Amino acid sequence: MENPGTWKEVAVKRIASLVIAVVAVAGVVGSSAPASGHAEGESAAVFVTEIPQGYREWQWISSAHEAGNLNSLGAVLGNDIAIKAYREGKLPFPDGTIIAALHYHHVPSDENNKVFGQAQSFVPGAPTNIQFMVKDSTKYAATGGWGFAHFGTDGKPGDAAFMKTCFPCHEKAKASDLVFTRYAP
Repeated sequence: MENPGTWKEVAVKRIASLVIAVVAVAGVVGSSAPASGHAEGESAAVFVTEIPQGYREWQWISSAHEAGNLNSLGAVLGNDIAIKAYREGKLPFPDGTIIAALHYHHVPSDENNKVFGQAQSFVPGAPTNIQFMVKDSTKYAATGGWGFAHFGTDGKPGDAAFMKTCFPCHEKAKASDLVFTRYAP
């Protein structure tokens, strides 16, 4: 039979084994617990904080004019998944759908109006913001499956308080999967 060692060696080995076991259990518990402050299955973010790559190459869905205080013109673009869903009339939109709205000040075209002889032509002026809707029914389950984004002319995302206003407004468009824009082929 092998000598187990002195009582000090045995005690050190047992303490080391106990420390390893505690660390292993803590690792398993920590990796299986939900993130702090979030219920299990709840997504941490309800809005998008990065501009999707290549959005300016997407296809045109429609144009929009928002009057009142906004007084803007918008170009609404969609990635390939969005365009396919629009063309097929597919609702709800599939995961991976991304819709971009590029907004500009609505300004009269002095050049065009000289030709027309009256004020009737309006064109996009300076940009005001870019907005995105990103469909991920798991990640954004708390906001109807959509992540919302708003970026100012500086390229920075809207703050959390501002972004929390997106879903309540879009929620009113449940019949069209929270999307306001209609396809204008």
